[in-house]
Amino acid sequence: MVANLMHQAAMPFAPAACARLIIKVGSSLLVAADGSVRRDWLATLIKDIAAQIQAGQQIAIVSSGAIALGARRLGLAKGGRASLEDAQAAAATGQIALSQIWAELLQVEGLTAAQILVTLDDLEDRRRYLNASATLGRLLSLRVVPIINENDSVATEEIRFGDNDRLAARVAQAAGAQGVILLSDVDGLFNANPLTHPDAKLLDRVERIDASIEAMASAASSSGMGSGGMASKIAAARIATGAGVTLAIASGKADHPLARFYETGRGTVFVAERTATARKAWLAGGLTAKGEIQVDAGAAAALRQGKSLLAAGAVGVSGEFARGDLVAILDLQANIVARGLSEYDAAAARLICGKRSDDHAAILGHEPRAALVHRNHMALL
Repeated sequence: MVANLMHQAAMPFAPAACARLIIKVGSSLLVAADGSVRRDWLATLIKDIAAQIQAGQQIAIVSSGAIALGARRLGLAKGGRASLEDAQAAAATGQIALSQIWAELLQVEGLTAAQILVTLDDLEDRRRYLNASATLGRLLSLRVVPIINENDSVATEEIRFGDNDRLAARVAQAAGAQGVILLSDVDGLFNANPLTHPDAKLLDRVERIDASIEAMASAASSSGMGSGGMASKIAAARIATGAGVTLAIASGKADHPLARFYETGRGTVFVAERTATARKAWLAGGLTAKGEIQVDAGAAAALRQGKSLLAAGAVGVSGEFARGDLVAILDLQANIVARGLSEYDAAAARLICGKRSDDHAAILGHEPRAALVHRNHMALL
């Protein structure tokens, strides 16, 4: 795509501004209603990707479709989602077909594919996250196109992303990407459901995700094939933008969907809010907090000013967590203010909750730490 032919709205995703790009492809785009692969459409997307790589961009793909493909091959009801066991069997079978299709069509364009299957723990555990980051970085530097999917054959309801929108945002963090494009069966975020409100308006740009934006999201997927919906895309946008990554939702229904987005700019672009350190971006994007600490209004205000969380400002502790575990910090209205690594385990945190620092030694029987959650190990949301 020649830069001067690119629509202004799509410029944040041009190679000059976005050296590394993550593209997520939804199940409803990749797999037809009868369970067959939309190969002709996929070939046009891969031509778009090849053109961007030729222009100097490094691209990784988060691809849905394994369960849908496997369900067709195994003859499973409800698209393979009738039970966890069916979904795992369908994923194990369909992932082979999915990776083969991507590899074949990428090879036509002279590109090499690599397969990466991840679980939630792979990106929530800091050491494993860094290992995944290193692998992604090396593959991209070799001009390889990683094809990434959740390892649904072993994931359970308790330890899974649940949708590839949020996975794409987390992969963008791990890969050090500057942009994410979610290709979907909708044009973007509307101020009302366009299926029931013909006058609904498409939001072309979102500067900040607040309650009014989240209220526009529907949890339902229009295709019934995938596991995501607009709610999952908003959640992905929050993860991405909080880490300094710009994210777009665009329709993938037509041929050459990436080129179409670049040329028309039609979609919704969520602007990166700030540039975060790699560690704080990882903290902010965490999905599996082990517990929660609720704080009063004064403590919430202090956190937003860059202060550490002191025990005196805490009003409640829930969950079971060890020192160093990720916890969510909530205000009195149950809004998440920040995520961080606790300096205390849950039992000790409950003992000193609401108590002044001068009292901690007597309560705990040892010299206390400076904070319940230190600002250096915390990310505001």
